[in-house]
Amino acid sequence: MGTRGPGAVAIGRKKAGQQPAESPSAHPWDEPGLTRAERVIRFMESLPVTSGQLAGTRFRLRPFQRRIIGRLYKTGRRGRRVVRTGVLSLARKNGKTDLAARLALCHIAGPEAEERGEVYSAANDRFQAGRTFSEICAIITRTPWLAARVSIRRHSKELEDLEIGGGTGTVYAALSADVGTKHGLSPSFVVYDEYGQATSPDLFNVLDSAMGARAEPLMLVISTQAARDEAPLSQLIDYGLRVERGEVDDPSFYLALFTAPPEADPWDRKTWKLANPALGDFRSLEDVERMALQAQRMPSNAASFRNLILNQRVDTVAQFLSAAVWKPCDGAVDAEHLKGRRCFGGLDLSASRDLTALVLVFEDDDGSYDALPFFWLPEDGLREREDTDRVPYVRWRDEGYLLTCPGKTIDPEIVAARIAELHGEYDIEALAYDRWRIEDLRRKLDAIGSDVPLTPHGQGFKDMSPSIDAMERIVFEAKLRHGGHPLLTWCASNAKTSTDPAGNRKLDKQKSTGRIDGLVALTMALGRAASGISSRSVYESEDRPNGLLTI
Repeated sequence: MGTRGPGAVAIGRKKAGQQPAESPSAHPWDEPGLTRAERVIRFMESLPVTSGQLAGTRFRLRPFQRRIIGRLYKTGRRGRRVVRTGVLSLARKNGKTDLAARLALCHIAGPEAEERGEVYSAANDRFQAGRTFSEICAIITRTPWLAARVSIRRHSKELEDLEIGGGTGTVYAALSADVGTKHGLSPSFVVYDEYGQATSPDLFNVLDSAMGARAEPLMLVISTQAARDEAPLSQLIDYGLRVERGEVDDPSFYLALFTAPPEADPWDRKTWKLANPALGDFRSLEDVERMALQAQRMPSNAASFRNLILNQRVDTVAQFLSAAVWKPCDGAVDAEHLKGRRCFGGLDLSASRDLTALVLVFEDDDGSYDALPFFWLPEDGLREREDTDRVPYVRWRDEGYLLTCPGKTIDPEIVAARIAELHGEYDIEALAYDRWRIEDLRRKLDAIGSDVPLTPHGQGFKDMSPSIDAMERIVFEAKLRHGGHPLLTWCASNAKTSTDPAGNRKLDKQKSTGRIDGLVALTMALGRAASGISSRSVYESEDRPNGLLTI
């Protein structure tokens, strides 16, 4: 990409009788005494608007955009830029792609360009990747001095700031996650558009790690929020919020998040403005009013309105437990203070690829419960399962939220040993279980002499419905504390239910959007706890399945 190939087209070359392109000294951003951010702003505002009612006029940054540029290009010692990773998240149609294109040009041929730099616009697919490229090209062709020196290769979505035309030799390419290897790059600037739709952080990680050879690289993510907590963008935003709160000291990370709080009235114009800083300007107020009216009249559109217009982290597919009811239950759980309280458990064993989930719940004097979850997966193929399930299993393992077993399957002996250990520590009164593979586990428990009381719990409508009712009531009344455990939260966000003609419900793994094993285990545990029946008084009997009473 560094040389001009046969497919290159140099737009706007000087013809006979034309005046030469402006010299660099004529540019308004070269005025002495400007800060680095002011130079970037001057450059961006020297470029034309290419579409809409203002097409042909000079671009003007709005106050909220100026504040963002000021933070991104703030300098520290020796005039070096402080920020290395920036995340800008706001609702749709607030000028994200246009801003991305102008910033990319600033690093291609403007005041932020460096000798033989590499600039990339990244996206999740070829179409999205082409949008930023198309806007850059539209600006170049309408700006004579850029057209005179920037070579455009439309077929490959590449640009080059030609050195023979007075440029820096900087190259640009549009990249998408569905194209092959990105290794071997050395980016000086990357803008990732709509990262909220990314299902994997692979492209971001490759580009981020490739920036190490540059003195002052910048990665900028511009996107509406993702719908779910485990999404790659959500992880970045949550990190940025921790930086904002002072929990993490990282001046190289900057987050600009425009979102409406979950408790705000979604139909109030003041709420819309929080996520749409351009509302009533180039973001049409009439358009938002129309979508709000539709969302009010058609509740199925409400979640989409919250996500795309209010920039809230809301799944556009209706879930059994919404984040609005699950989030208030994320109070901290102190395992040391659980001893001596009544303890009940739920166990959902797995086949080779599924999660094995164990959840203990501890009843408090005020009728609330603390949840202590445990999850297992086989170690072999863990990264492949990440790709399949689109969640960070490896990171969860490293952070202690996920336990792994050597090999390709879950070893029931390892699970049995952990259950026996927990029973010795907390004195489990009843451990409700799905009958799948329970005999293997029972034999392992017997072999180590554990007397944990096992209680079968059916997965059909008859047995699951009362447990779902109990769990739902406890969660809706915010009488559960789950500590924000990421795997349990993920399972809760995936869950869907089925209903029989009598109105009974069960958790439905086929209809759910991902694994729900943790919520199944929690539901069984809370159902057992709420019933108030302990297995201690249930005696072995030949006419009772597995020797225990089924409730």
